[in-house]
Amino acid sequence: MPPEPQAARPPAAPAGSHAPESKFWPVLRVASGNFLEAYDFQVFGYYATYISRTFFPAGSEFASLMLTLMTFGAGFLMRPLGAIVMGAYVDHHGRRKGLLMTLALMAVGTLSIASTPSYQTIGIMAPVMIVAGRLLQGLSAGVEIGGASVYLAEIATPGNRGFYAAWQSGSQQVAVILAALFGLVLTMNLSQNQMVRWGWRVPLWAGCAIIPLLLVLRRSLTETEVFLARKHHPKFREIVRTLAANWYIVLLGMMLSTLTTVSFYMITAYTPTYGSGVLHLASTGSLLVTLCVGVSNFIWVPTMGAVSDRVGRRPLLYTIASLALVTAYPALAWMVGAPSVARLLAVELWFSFLFGSYSGGMVVYLTEIMPVEVRTSGWSLSFSLATALFGGFTPAISTYLIRWSGNAAIPGVWLSFTALLGLTSLFLLGQCSFTRVERE
Repeated sequence: MPPEPQAARPPAAPAGSHAPESKFWPVLRVASGNFLEAYDFQVFGYYATYISRTFFPAGSEFASLMLTLMTFGAGFLMRPLGAIVMGAYVDHHGRRKGLLMTLALMAVGTLSIASTPSYQTIGIMAPVMIVAGRLLQGLSAGVEIGGASVYLAEIATPGNRGFYAAWQSGSQQVAVILAALFGLVLTMNLSQNQMVRWGWRVPLWAGCAIIPLLLVLRRSLTETEVFLARKHHPKFREIVRTLAANWYIVLLGMMLSTLTTVSFYMITAYTPTYGSGVLHLASTGSLLVTLCVGVSNFIWVPTMGAVSDRVGRRPLLYTIASLALVTAYPALAWMVGAPSVARLLAVELWFSFLFGSYSGGMVVYLTEIMPVEVRTSGWSLSFSLATALFGGFTPAISTYLIRWSGNAAIPGVWLSFTALLGLTSLFLLGQCSFTRVERE
């Protein structure tokens, strides 16, 4: 049975300690590794058009792009497996060891994609190696986000758990900003042919270059007091049994997470493709919008995480999910009525507010509803299922829906659907006494 809510509460700092000041470096060390995970996924999404020409030549541009976007989504299919296998490792061996392992796996996956020769050079092995690299990245990411979220929630000072946990998502927004900056600089200084041949690899190699620094930062992490205080650390079979026994919480957690995953990939990874390929705007304009979205996300996520500490998780999540439900399609319909960079920016900034506000409360709420003995694996499995079934394939689903319907605003319907799932989950979680978490 799930533990009582108070069991999830991190221990108070000893009297006379300086816990708030001492938290900066642990937060930075955790967030820096989480940054790499998001950065690699963003780069692949941003440069999908160029990657499709390099590794997935096909008879039509649409088919080539769809193969690339499906490969982008394939990485997310490995996340549930990573959540169970590696999440169990984290819940048994500790948060620190798990975060080091996920970073190492992500590094190997990134290096393989950055260094794979083109289809013209090695033939069918090129797309095979790209898919393999994406699957390895997905395996790592399946528990990286959950591990980072749980670690931050467990080291948080009393009354600030939402603010601390929000920096997991906050670090991803730094990745969005940096990837978009790379895109702007490269697009403005390289020809189309240069971008296809080698330009898109530059951001990946830049990510590879900082891997040694990130590993050094994470090696200095200490284990959380919450984990050390537990007398029993369940083994893999126990964790699997506990997850199976709590399938209802995992399922509702997945539904709760869908709005976060879909909105994030819609306004970040898909924006450059949507802006240039669907709205026929200049690539520089679409990348500039993505850059602004990253900055906006970075502001809203920790801000609304702190707001959730004051007003409660559920009121915030109910409000934002309702706004997303009723405004997603009208906003996109207004934009496609007269496409422009200004309208794209306005709509994406509104979606950024919705994403940042919802994510700020959702990340910590998901840690609070999970049984403490499987907190990492349960969080990771719920979020990974949401990403694998909904968020990760958002670029591919949006591309297909637009071609099928001829309506460039139809991704708004997809976003509204995920908001409805979030509202349904919140309602059902409200009926479960074990999810009524006491505020610190």
